[in-house]
Amino acid sequence: MALLAAGDQPWKNKQIAEWNEDDARQVLSDSPWAKTVTPTIDRSANGGQRRSGGGMGRGGGIGMGGIGIGLPGMGGMGRRGGMGGGGYPGGGYPGGGRTQGPDDGTGPGYGQPPALTLRWESALPVREAELKTRETGAPTVDESHYAIAVYGVPGRMLNSDSRNPADQLKKQAAIKREGKKDMKPSSVEVLQREDGPVILYLFPRSQEITKQDNRIEFNAHVGRLQFSQTFFVADMVYQSKLEL
Repeated sequence: MALLAAGDQPWKNKQIAEWNEDDARQVLSDSPWAKTVTPTIDRSANGGQRRSGGGMGRGGGIGMGGIGIGLPGMGGMGRRGGMGGGGYPGGGYPGGGRTQGPDDGTGPGYGQPPALTLRWESALPVREAELKTRETGAPTVDESHYAIAVYGVPGRMLNSDSRNPADQLKKQAAIKREGKKDMKPSSVEVLQREDGPVILYLFPRSQEITKQDNRIEFNAHVGRLQFSQTFFVADMVYQSKLEL
């Protein structure tokens, strides 16, 4: 199985200067630093009053409550992989137009929510892959923070109900580690790109993640979307150095 994994990730045994564009695109889409997750939708009536919580679950699952939030003027398209709600027939998701329910893309007339891409923007391999693929709109991250970006959130999910959307997003996100206090973001940025909003979560490196943490989970709510993803720390080592 180890040989198969190495064969599936040819970039891992190369120096960054030797990567071709296919290597770089794999790092950005399907690698230890980039995962695709399909969120669930919180349809509860009091979802707007809940906050994230719960311990680490098996297979990356974490029980979480939902909060309805909003962002003014976010109906358009942002940087990469994201689609605004207007991009679907009837303003909903593929699989059917909206028939009833809230006008945020979560009513019962919608199909499955879109897949989201979670990416460790602060990791050196990701930054170098963005340069290799000429992603000039990549988020800027300072060296004092870990940064996780979420791509693919439909603009319709970000309604105009909240005056402080970044504060709401901060309350609903965490990095969880076994036996340690949850890491909460110090700040959240919502970046408007041409093909959809990008949400950037910044965590202070003063709460260091080490190889001993083994596995970590990022979980968050965005509007009524709720999702979590496990990352295995041992896989996030490149050229003998932990890259986060």
